[in-house]
Amino acid sequence: PPARPTTHNLAAICHQGRGRPRYPPSFFPKSGSSHFRRRGHAMNRLESWFRVCCSGHLDEQSSQILCCAQQAWKNALSLFCVEEYSTMTLPYECCENTGEARWSCFDSELPNPNYTSNPGYNAPEIPEEPGFTFDPNAC
Repeated sequence: PPARPTTHNLAAICHQGRGRPRYPPSFFPKSGSSHFRRRGHAMNRLESWFRVCCSGHLDEQSSQILCCAQQAWKNALSLFCVEEYSTMTLPYECCENTGEARWSCFDSELPNPNYTSNPGYNAPEIPEEPGFTFDPNAC
């Protein structure tokens, strides 16, 4: 799972996005990997929404950009959990929690908590994901 956006990883979230993996449909086998496809779609959605937060359309205050990234993170993972429960398989373990327990679960045992890019990797273009609107009043 992706790490919760913080003041420590925000610069990498905004400036190293092209160096983090994307998962186009061709990345997955045609059958038998729907749970991986949902995870890949969630990551693509999150990276798309991070671009919204980091694009410069917001007030340049890092606190607003961080708040936007945190909203994007929670919204993307919430949608992921909705998708997990819409199948006949067991949902991802963090989706079984609610509130802060869910977010803490997603933010534990992370493979890349600093959002470090992969050297030499240039992410393929993925279509922008609709469905995210930053709410500055929630900051």
